[in-house]
Amino acid sequence: MSDFGELTEPFRKELLAHCYRMLAAVHEAEDAVQETYLRAWRGWAAFEGRSSVRVWLYRIATNVCLTALEQRGRRALPSGIVAASTDLAAAPPPVPDGSGWIEPIAESLVAPDPAASDPAAIVTLRESLRLALIAALQYLPPKQRAVLILREVLAFPAAEVATMLDTSVAAVKSTLQRARARIDETAPTRGEVSEPTDAAAKALLDDYIAGFENADTVALERALRADAAIEMVGTTTWFDGRVLCMALLASAVGEPGDWRMIPIVANGQPAVGAYFKGEPYGIAVLTPTPTGLTHIHVFSTPDLVTHFGMPATAPAP
Repeated sequence: MSDFGELTEPFRKELLAHCYRMLAAVHEAEDAVQETYLRAWRGWAAFEGRSSVRVWLYRIATNVCLTALEQRGRRALPSGIVAASTDLAAAPPPVPDGSGWIEPIAESLVAPDPAASDPAAIVTLRESLRLALIAALQYLPPKQRAVLILREVLAFPAAEVATMLDTSVAAVKSTLQRARARIDETAPTRGEVSEPTDAAAKALLDDYIAGFENADTVALERALRADAAIEMVGTTTWFDGRVLCMALLASAVGEPGDWRMIPIVANGQPAVGAYFKGEPYGIAVLTPTPTGLTHIHVFSTPDLVTHFGMPATAPAP
């Protein structure tokens, strides 16, 4: 047992990312990783090294996630549940029974040390965690989701995936084909979303922050693309199109100084931790493209601010 931690601990962050892609909820993913390490520790004496430690851990983690998915429904964003609202004053439609909400994930929880990582690997990780892709993955049946992630995101050979899932290589290939067809209907176009480090993405983030902190609706309108959408995750409320989005934002900005925002990275995208009148409000995840913001996903859960490592009250400007 003395070498268990040394050999397994280096994979903890990537296993958390894997479980998050499967489950779309950080707290469930963290529980799944804990269960994975507990099962691995209990089975360490019987591990014969027929596969690598990494493959063995992914087998355990994937099956932990598949078991968890048997006990709950699909997690989604508001746009995956109801049509966009056209009335700011209307009450949101009820949440369908069994539905849950996708949660954002802090890059610090899953990203390897940048000094020891290939920059291209960081880009690939961010692409695999974008909110639109996470939402698209949730449309897949759990086994299809697992196969797609293991083959397409993590690039495990079909034979290893078959071993992980106790199935045949032929079954893996046919499952992957079905998963690809489904994901092509729902996944975002690759390459359209700008990297958080891109200069244009930083400018859009600056406009968004200035718009709220200075109550500057001109800056907010400048940042939005004509087809922009705002989704209030945790409710079924969402709005499509710059006109309605601006009406919502104008009603929310308040007075200069009401809002304080800290730039962060969530789901491989630029984001902010938001405070209203000094108190934590939640997280907003932005989707920047070369022509403007296409989505703003607002997670109005105050606890997310501290979960992302920010202070419990707004820092001084």
